[in-house]
Amino acid sequence: MGSPLYFKYRILTLDTEDGTIDLRDNRYKALHRGGPLSLDHHRLLAMWAAACAEHVLHLFAAQRPADQRPRQAIDTARAWARGECRVGEARAASVAAHAAAREVEEGAARLAARAAGHAVATAHMADHAPGAAMYAIRAVKAAAVKVDEKAVAQQEHGWQSEQLPSAIRDLVLSTFKTKFSFLNLNLNLDKDVT
Repeated sequence: MGSPLYFKYRILTLDTEDGTIDLRDNRYKALHRGGPLSLDHHRLLAMWAAACAEHVLHLFAAQRPADQRPRQAIDTARAWARGECRVGEARAASVAAHAAAREVEEGAARLAARAAGHAVATAHMADHAPGAAMYAIRAVKAAAVKVDEKAVAQQEHGWQSEQLPSAIRDLVLSTFKTKFSFLNLNLNLDKDVT
């Protein structure tokens, strides 16, 4: 067995004693790639991810007001969702947002830029959408000073959940339950939000 994590056919896998596990959530795989995710739902995920990233963008802008790469990434995510740009443009905007993240100190600004990078990367792979929300939650936790980090994270997740279109709500919240359990959020999977 080689490295524990490796890319096999561009899908992240994990070698274990029991075999190889596909770490990609196939529910996010697009119809044209043999998955169940419709283009409409893919676009909803991108719009929601952009909203999550934009909600914390001020944390980046406070440190780097002249750097527009994360803002441009959010705008590009929305443009892709409206059918106004191609995936290649979205991928370039994601790379730029992540480069902006690397150029700032660890903390809220970096995490906010990563949220923007994941939001626009949703155009390429829909399962980046929950990553944008996760980085936004981590950004508000990092920015919390003399405040209960868990309460701030829960409040941010509550706001994100309210923004979720009902068509993708179960998909995203179940991802938080399984993939982002380390955030220790109280998830209300039964709540009906339209």
